[in-house]
Amino acid sequence: MNNKKIIAVLGAGSFGTAIANLAALNGHEVRLWMRSERQAKEIQSTNINSRYLPKCPLSENIQAHLDLNQAVQDCDHLFVAVPSKSVRQVVEVVSPLLPSKTKLLSLTKGIEPESFFLMSQVLQQVAPNHSVAVISGPNLAKEIAKGTISASVVAGKDLAQLEEIKQIISSDEFKIYTNPDILGVEFGGALKNIYAIISGMIAALGFGENSRAMVVTRALAEMTRFAVKLGANPMTLMGLAGIGDLVVTCGSAQSRNYQVGFSIGQGHTVAQAVSLTGETAEGINTLKVIQEEAKHLNVPMPLVQGLYDVIFEGRDAEDVMSNLMATDRPEDVEFMVESL
Repeated sequence: MNNKKIIAVLGAGSFGTAIANLAALNGHEVRLWMRSERQAKEIQSTNINSRYLPKCPLSENIQAHLDLNQAVQDCDHLFVAVPSKSVRQVVEVVSPLLPSKTKLLSLTKGIEPESFFLMSQVLQQVAPNHSVAVISGPNLAKEIAKGTISASVVAGKDLAQLEEIKQIISSDEFKIYTNPDILGVEFGGALKNIYAIISGMIAALGFGENSRAMVVTRALAEMTRFAVKLGANPMTLMGLAGIGDLVVTCGSAQSRNYQVGFSIGQGHTVAQAVSLTGETAEGINTLKVIQEEAKHLNVPMPLVQGLYDVIFEGRDAEDVMSNLMATDRPEDVEFMVESL
């Protein structure tokens, strides 16, 4: 292709691999960095990532790397897809190695506990001389990798960067929309993981579809309330990164956070539930920091508080789920658009 880019992707989990494959299928040179030597050898020899996307052949344009320096050398874009707890550590190592031209994209949905920084804020702090964007939306990695029609939203202040990202990873099956509200997009992506755990839990406990619908819509109210308090545009939560991501994550057994909640609802401990999924469940990491910040900001979040009571206070899941709405606000819709 005429506008071939060098893309370094840090993290070979399911989403990182799926996005790397989209870029590679579009003809770009993609370097996928991982810590596992076995995983790297497998990708190089078979074009398969059997741990995360076992039934999805990968493009031959993907190069598996164990060496960070080699992976990021002369790269045009750096896609960060490691778990949220590792983002700062990894990017601190990488930042001095980056060419000045490199633009950063966060694929990770989460919040740093110590600072309460979103991933974009971590990247901006650690790599201040590089433009930063984020991607979020209803993106089950296995479906993206299989070519199922999907869409996502990229957010950032550098419009040229957003357009480049669209060119790099979009396809007939994967559409990219843009949004300048990076806060709203990131909070939607981080917060929905909490509610996916709740959704899985109530499914395992035998609550019906009415209950699930109520949880999803009240979750949207909670996450919007919280995000707006911290500067987000409420309308962003009406899009792909808000209600779109919330619906797919709360309704699909493919969601690792849903799986964790379902397992807890079946009576497993949190540690057992996380172990059974085999992947990081960002919702567990996010829950504690959101509960603490919501109290600090005096933002009512009964769903968050209820899940916190189950996971960190040891309360009975069915009892808590049955009384989730006791302290909720009476308004159905809190952010109204005035009629024209």
